[in-house]
Amino acid sequence: MSKWLEALVMTRPPKLLHTLLPGCEWTAAPAVVGAPVIYLTFDDGPIPDETPWVLEQLAQFDARATFFCVGDNVARYPEIARAALAAGHRLGNHTQHHRSAWQVTGKEYLSEVSECQQGLRVVFDNSDDGVLGVGDSVLGQSVPPTPNTQHPVPNTQSQATTSVFSASLDSQPLFRPPYGRLTRSLIQALKSDYRIIMWSVLTRDYDPDLAPEKCLRQTLAAMRPGDIVVFHDSRKASARLRYVLPRVLAHFAGRGFRFETL
Repeated sequence: MSKWLEALVMTRPPKLLHTLLPGCEWTAAPAVVGAPVIYLTFDDGPIPDETPWVLEQLAQFDARATFFCVGDNVARYPEIARAALAAGHRLGNHTQHHRSAWQVTGKEYLSEVSECQQGLRVVFDNSDDGVLGVGDSVLGQSVPPTPNTQHPVPNTQSQATTSVFSASLDSQPLFRPPYGRLTRSLIQALKSDYRIIMWSVLTRDYDPDLAPEKCLRQTLAAMRPGDIVVFHDSRKASARLRYVLPRVLAHFAGRGFRFETL
């Protein structure tokens, strides 16, 4: 796909694309009562430097977000994943090795999803909160971070409100396919166990040819109440992420928006 076509189609996917992948969530309902809501999401972490920086930015605005984690990164940096949970954020599944559904067999892809989910379960089972030992259904619960000296993470727990936007015990875990690529057969296989989350707005912060200023302009112009917005807490996206995210948070917080988890 050319970058021009990607910008046109993927930044704010048209309704036609929604119909081609039924069973996926592309947006959330705008708040009927109270402040308008935006759902920020971050793909590809957790990793040192980028993810802790994101947590710091979110804490400044008392914002909650959803992190779609690559299982291999969760295994390497579980303390960062736990820090996100402690700050009131939610974790979702982004496969074990960030695989495209169009490049592996269905069996291999489902194995990737399962392996990532098992890694997320280990994060919860090894937490200090005894409530979090029951498996997938607790995704999104708040847990205390484990002290870490190798990869320091920000202590945002004291800034989290007591009313944490977290998943209830009977909620489905979240899954987002890397690159937004799925097949109808995989959707059928996954949708009974996961909420399959796509997006309303793709910031394209991963594009090294996209100037940070243009990334910001396009993102602000595309965003609406109830939108699910994709950022990437990755080194590839860092220059644009670090320019755009603080400005998006300030822009919408200044207009009375809230930022919640899915």
